Amino acid sequence: MATPLTADELLAALRAEGVRVVEYGSWRTHDRAGHGAWGPINGVMIHHTVSSGTDSSVELCYDGYAELPGPLCHGVIAKDGTVYLISAGRANHAGAGDSDVLAAVVAEQSLPEPSEMNADGNARFYGFECVNLGNGADPWPDAQLDAIERAAAAICRAYGWSAASVIGHKEWTDTKTDPRGFSMQTMRERIDRRLATKAGKPVPTPAYEPFPGVEFFKSYPRSPIVTAMGRRLVEEGCSAYHSGPGPQWTTADAQSFRRWQQKLGDAPQFCDGIPGRRQWDALKVPKV
Repeated sequence: MATPLTADELLAALRAEGVRVVEYGSWRTHDRAGHGAWGPINGVMIHHTVSSGTDSSVELCYDGYAELPGPLCHGVIAKDGTVYLISAGRANHAGAGDSDVLAAVVAEQSLPEPSEMNADGNARFYGFECVNLGNGADPWPDAQLDAIERAAAAICRAYGWSAASVIGHKEWTDTKTDPRGFSMQTMRERIDRRLATKAGKPVPTPAYEPFPGVEFFKSYPRSPIVTAMGRRLVEEGCSAYHSGPGPQWTTADAQSFRRWQQKLGDAPQFCDGIPGRRQWDALKVPKV
């Protein structure tokens, strides 16, 4: 049974992981005490704010609004990678979710699809709101993704957890879509790579295939890059293959990549099965 970190412990863990932290307002005592339990702690939950602008997003998450009082998370992760701490206690970020998902997080096992709302996530998860419109088109800068990785890894390291203890809000309840625009599975892989190193040390960057360009795919290429891409799509649960994947670009490749575009939450006009640079980079195809 994991007890919550103190404010000092949380701050120290984040800084040890190389997170750039801003202590915002009275974050150490700003919480929802008296409105439910805080602990035992079992994981970290990632959200998007559905807002733009750092100052206004941080203020919103700190104060909340009429229907949902703040704090709305423990930290706000800006697009430049800065983490604004706004709470060290219970926060209104997760709400009700599926107890089967909670059990899987506790056991660090594969997540089931959420279908019920019978567990209090505000008691069990640290929450990070990431500044993003959540429309599938708003970009996720590398600095912001790096900060998500570091912040989640810091808490996992403090408790001795693996990245299986890190989930997206959409994995907690089927009433939410956040975070939209990157793969939580890929993020968990990044976190686990970081946890394999010492805190604060740089993480080896895997070698990924650079984006070969839109015209490459429109020419119906035959290339080992296509095979590598197909294998990643299968790993992400986006397969439309009857057999394969193989080196020849086919309609099955396009259908599979379209599923990846949809998984990223992209708008329909960007889900045509032809890889764009952002979508390709998010897939992280190993170098061949």
